[in-house]
Amino acid sequence: MTLLNPSARTPILRDLALLVARVALGVILIAHGWQKFSEWTIAGTQESFAGMGIPLPQVSAAFVAGAELIGGIALVIGLLTPLAALLNLIAQVGAIVLVHASAGIFVVDGGFELVLAIAAGLFVLLLAGGGRFSVDRLFSRSVALPAK
Repeated sequence: MTLLNPSARTPILRDLALLVARVALGVILIAHGWQKFSEWTIAGTQESFAGMGIPLPQVSAAFVAGAELIGGIALVIGLLTPLAALLNLIAQVGAIVLVHASAGIFVVDGGFELVLAIAAGLFVLLLAGGGRFSVDRLFSRSVALPAK
């Protein structure tokens, strides 16, 4: 088997890739959500969102902080993966459109590269689900391990 040959890839590699993506994205989201709750506080996040022109800053700050922290934890363990991915994808697309797009691509300039990368990963998880190594797998009847 070679990793360069798509026909040689096994379902286990797909599930390992989903696990790595879930954990990596989840850790990033947890860090950002925790920062909004603990360092900036929700009130500070609301103020920051208002200054950036984000609509309904009281609602959006709570939504984003909650989606990042709770959704990040859910992604790490693979619980309700598509829902956690969707909620965070909405937040990332909002961040791109409302805040980062006008600054260009580079994150050093306030651009959208990090947000876009996170959004792309979340889109994959939204469509592919949590994979075999997830809590979701425990509740899924449609995903069966191959008999050997």
